[in-house]
Amino acid sequence: MKAIIAVHVGAGYHSESKLPRYKHVCKSACNRAVAMLENKDCSAIDAVTAAVTILENDAVTNAGFGSNLTVKGTVECDASVMDGRTLHFGAVGALSGYSNPIQVAREICHQQIKNDLTFGRLPPCILVGKGASEWAEANVLTAGKQDLVSQESKRNYVKYKRKIERLEERTDTDEAGKLDTVGAVCLDKNGCVASAVSSGGILLKHPGRIGQAAVYGCGCWAEMYDSSSAVAVSTSGGGEHLIKTMLAYRCAEALQKGDSAVPSLNHCLKEHFLQSRYLKDTDQKLGGVLALCADTENAACDVIWAHSTKSLCYGYMGTGGKTAKFGCSRLEEAHVGRNV
Repeated sequence: MKAIIAVHVGAGYHSESKLPRYKHVCKSACNRAVAMLENKDCSAIDAVTAAVTILENDAVTNAGFGSNLTVKGTVECDASVMDGRTLHFGAVGALSGYSNPIQVAREICHQQIKNDLTFGRLPPCILVGKGASEWAEANVLTAGKQDLVSQESKRNYVKYKRKIERLEERTDTDEAGKLDTVGAVCLDKNGCVASAVSSGGILLKHPGRIGQAAVYGCGCWAEMYDSSSAVAVSTSGGGEHLIKTMLAYRCAEALQKGDSAVPSLNHCLKEHFLQSRYLKDTDQKLGGVLALCADTENAACDVIWAHSTKSLCYGYMGTGGKTAKFGCSRLEEAHVGRNV
């Protein structure tokens, strides 16, 4: 069967002026993953890792290099991957100094399969802060220490730090909307699925803050339910809201049980996110989902998305395809945070 990769550069606000950059990085990520997926030996988890690595390397995204800065002017990244075949999960939180946190998360996931620790110790599935950095230095050969502060993120930091100091409200600009997370979902030629997510977190966050990209069931989910049914999900938006609602797992569950993918996803976002009792004191609930639903028995696969943010940019491509597709879904202003 054909393999397919889908990526997103976040649910947030994407200005028209930057659409060419978003389009370029989405297509580049898809092209890289599909080139790997043409080989039947390439796994879905390796493909999503490669795709998100491309997204992290571009300063236009809020992941890896160019991520939002903390209130102290540093970069701390969250990332996770999930293998739908083994159901193993790997994540890092508040990781500093590594341009590709997704690769560290991937290796954490892989180490769980090896499980070669002595004295019955269990390999970790989530590492944070200094411990994550030390583990990455010891276990991930390609993860070199780097300065992840881009010129644009530094400008934004200075701009909004001054606004906070003057007690001014942030204006509705493209920079203010750079709250999004990037991610990918994939179906490989063997019918296996995987998902991934990576984020620099919210601008001027407190050091040590962890968003949904590092939390099990919140940032990504991938699962093969039987020999013919599989789902992969990657989320984006307000991390605290996504954590409280465990949105990635909720959406995967709804898609697996539903008869039709699009209505099932929309209903899930409305019931378990916008109308969630866990967010009853929240006015605007900002979130988005990119999902892949596979029926391997009939060689069918749907790529779908939904969001309550102003916009969500995505790209997708299948093996044998000539070019990746790109789109930017937008929501009317009156519906932002209140509808999908």
